[in-house]
Amino acid sequence: MKRMKKILMILMLLSGTVSLLAACGNKPKAAEPAVAAEEQTAGEVAEAAADLAPDFELPALQGNTLKLSSLRGKYVVLDFWGSWCVWCIRGIPAMKQAYAKHKDKMEILGVDCRDTEERWKAAVEQNELPWLQVRCDDEALQTIGQLYHLQGFPTKVVIDPEGKLVKVVVGEDPQFYTFLDELFAKD
Repeated sequence: MKRMKKILMILMLLSGTVSLLAACGNKPKAAEPAVAAEEQTAGEVAEAAADLAPDFELPALQGNTLKLSSLRGKYVVLDFWGSWCVWCIRGIPAMKQAYAKHKDKMEILGVDCRDTEERWKAAVEQNELPWLQVRCDDEALQTIGQLYHLQGFPTKVVIDPEGKLVKVVVGEDPQFYTFLDELFAKD
């Protein structure tokens, strides 16, 4: 099944019909089906990028801009999410626990996608998100989505202190947090 998904994605990419906005689907309805998490290796995500996480700069919650490369020196978890994404919101408690446990060794950068600025700010406040937040408008999402081969939300990308991709998880999966625990137990 996993192999079939990859083949279909490659065919869609080759045909040029994949748009990140279309791949994400419409904003979820109340009875959204469960999203299965799918792990990818860093090589699958960035074969052409020599395993370096593609850099980007986006508007931050405080009104300034934040560049991904400015976070080097610590592990970074990119969390591509949106207030409209049921599974993104359901994963917040686990992300908060992971952040509290490992914030001395990692930084989380929430990358809000497909929200208005008002909805983004309200979601951060309502969910009391303590980590860094940036907003990705639809135009930037097209570019960043292609760079990171985003297939759905949430997508979590782990980047090492040197800026290299370590792991990508699409969907909400408890194994992601186990991976973080094991990664930081080594350090």
